Amino acid sequence: MADKDYKILAINPGATSTKVALFEGEKCLFSKNVSHEASRLAEFTEITDQIPYRLEIIDAAIKEAGVSLDGLDACVGRGGGLMAVEGGTYIADETLLSDARRGANGVTHPAQLGSLMAKHYADATGCPCYVVNPPDTDELQDVARITGVSGVYRNVHLHALNLKETAIRHAASLGGKYEDYNFVVCHLGGGVSVSAHRRGKMVDGYDIVGGEGPMAPTRAGAVPVVEIANWLDQGHTTKELRGLCHKSGGFVSHLGTSDAQEVQKMAAEGDEHADLVWNAFVYQVEKGIGAMAAVLHGNVDAILLGGGIAHSAELVDAVRDACGWIAPVTAYPGEFEMEAMAAGAVRVLSGAEEVKHYTGVPVFTGFDCIK
Repeated sequence: MADKDYKILAINPGATSTKVALFEGEKCLFSKNVSHEASRLAEFTEITDQIPYRLEIIDAAIKEAGVSLDGLDACVGRGGGLMAVEGGTYIADETLLSDARRGANGVTHPAQLGSLMAKHYADATGCPCYVVNPPDTDELQDVARITGVSGVYRNVHLHALNLKETAIRHAASLGGKYEDYNFVVCHLGGGVSVSAHRRGKMVDGYDIVGGEGPMAPTRAGAVPVVEIANWLDQGHTTKELRGLCHKSGGFVSHLGTSDAQEVQKMAAEGDEHADLVWNAFVYQVEKGIGAMAAVLHGNVDAILLGGGIAHSAELVDAVRDACGWIAPVTAYPGEFEMEAMAAGAVRVLSGAEEVKHYTGVPVFTGFDCIK
């Protein structure tokens, strides 16, 4: 437990909005999802050019709410754009900020603005700035990296921030620490992450950017390689293929919507295609959980379901029916990203966890035994 109620500002940029929250201890003093005009964002050539505009809108929202940033103990930003790192809380030094600014991981995403925007407020108030369990958190065990093609390795892109926070919270509910347990943790939202956590490390999980795992509202998930080759031979492009991996696959490809509630409604009203797709989605999540349980050799203390789709009692019941024999199934509907960022900063400030330093060198660069 922290020795004081630390005051933390958390910033999490999205495609057309930015989530901002101010915490004092476990109390949320202010929280708002600040909207940005898509037409204005489209005016900027580089994604980092958006920062002054986003900050202007955030400042107006903070002022309107009458919130004071005096006495901040830390600022935390979403950690996009970084090279693969192990989980933890990282100080936002110039090496980290430089990589975020240029998108060192090759993925252009609003999350890379998080640390840069948080640093703006940290500098203004004289407090440290951190990122917590960034999107490219990679703690894969070695055997999980190998594929059947020499020189081609598995990477991992998961909702690490929410996955780990869900696991941390559940461990606390059991009276222990994250490092004491083995969990299969799922984030079920626009993207779907299914991951294996062994004693505080996320040792395996599906690459939701690279076309692995269950389908999702906007993602195709795993598709047979030969069928994709045939699909490309029909005249489709690799650009289209990449789109299927993160924005135009899954529910969108089948039904033209990314709204899981709408898909369930369509199925309930007798749409056979929607019913088949929904059931296939649930089936693939269940199958992924089974695979991650095998990664943990069946030694699973709990199966945890987070994300917006975990609000569906139908889905939770189905997973419990299919996988409850493995371990107890607990749902944590929604997400804890803002709370997770603040909690990571508090763990460092209170001395419960050591701060980490970003080097810019990815945690995995290949195997010495493979030439």
